[in-house]
Amino acid sequence: MGLQPKYAEVDAPFAIERMLVGEHPAIVKLRALVERVAPTEVTVLITGESGTGKEVVAQAIHTLSTRSNQPFVPVNCAAIPHDLLESEMFGHERGAFTGAAGSRHGLLTTADRGTIFLDEIGEMPKGLQAKLLRVLEDGVVRAVGADRSTRVNVRVIAASNVDLAASVARGAFREDLFYRLQVVPIVIAPLRERRSDIPLLTEHFLERIRDRVPGRELAISREAMVTMWSYDWPGNVRELENMVERLAILCEGSIIDTSILPEIMVASARPATPPMKVELGNGGVSLNNLVRELEGRLINDALKQTAGNKQAAARLLGLKRTTFSAKLRRCGVIAPASLDESEEG
Repeated sequence: MGLQPKYAEVDAPFAIERMLVGEHPAIVKLRALVERVAPTEVTVLITGESGTGKEVVAQAIHTLSTRSNQPFVPVNCAAIPHDLLESEMFGHERGAFTGAAGSRHGLLTTADRGTIFLDEIGEMPKGLQAKLLRVLEDGVVRAVGADRSTRVNVRVIAASNVDLAASVARGAFREDLFYRLQVVPIVIAPLRERRSDIPLLTEHFLERIRDRVPGRELAISREAMVTMWSYDWPGNVRELENMVERLAILCEGSIIDTSILPEIMVASARPATPPMKVELGNGGVSLNNLVRELEGRLINDALKQTAGNKQAAARLLGLKRTTFSAKLRRCGVIAPASLDESEEG
């Protein structure tokens, strides 16, 4: 398919913050895990819903690794027809099949000394899974139609938006390959589970647009941000990025407001947090857990109403900034490092 390898061209210490944007505990832990696993040679299995940024995480691992100056080769296993995938990955010899007019290196050979990213690995045919397992175990590649194998030194990062363990149980995915791939499993949270990052990501994408179009002043109104905060983003970060691009095109002035937001987004805006229904049965309840849940919900509501402005949210709840920071940390709503704890509101 003529895929060209990618090479890292960014400063590694700076890249991790720019590539994996966010302050929510889930993204802070993700960055820490990426930094920990990147210098190693282990295989990694990244799972998460479509659009959560699995390739971005794979690219970050490669960028921070000792292979950063070597190729990064992404392969979407679902986008290549099954009858062509083996040839694309392993290469072929002349005459190996109809149309093979000459020999050709596969993507695994192209990625030699670098990293290959196998997206949607669950779509790989089982026969090809066995060949991939041999690459992982012995580091050898045999092209289609070849009578000998060649050695490669390649790091494999795989990703899937489906439950591979369930695929193993159905017999659709090899169990031995599954465990060989997930030496280090990485799970990416969907955007709806880290809403506090929506303002940060929105600003990040707006900044990209400003960089591309010098002099273009573009901001988003508080009401529009509240609406975007309330939306569930089924397409996750990719959907948010595309939405910001769309809004930038539709915006006639310098402020993006609710008038140009999609109707489905405005209509699906979440209502205020419903009251908690608690019944004290024979088994009792955990008062501490209920208090923590209520605090978390109110903190989320306050952050939503202030479009992510943490100082304003603290004022809404009648809290000092240091107290607000402590509750954020306890409830796990957003990373404590994002707050200046030396100040009080």
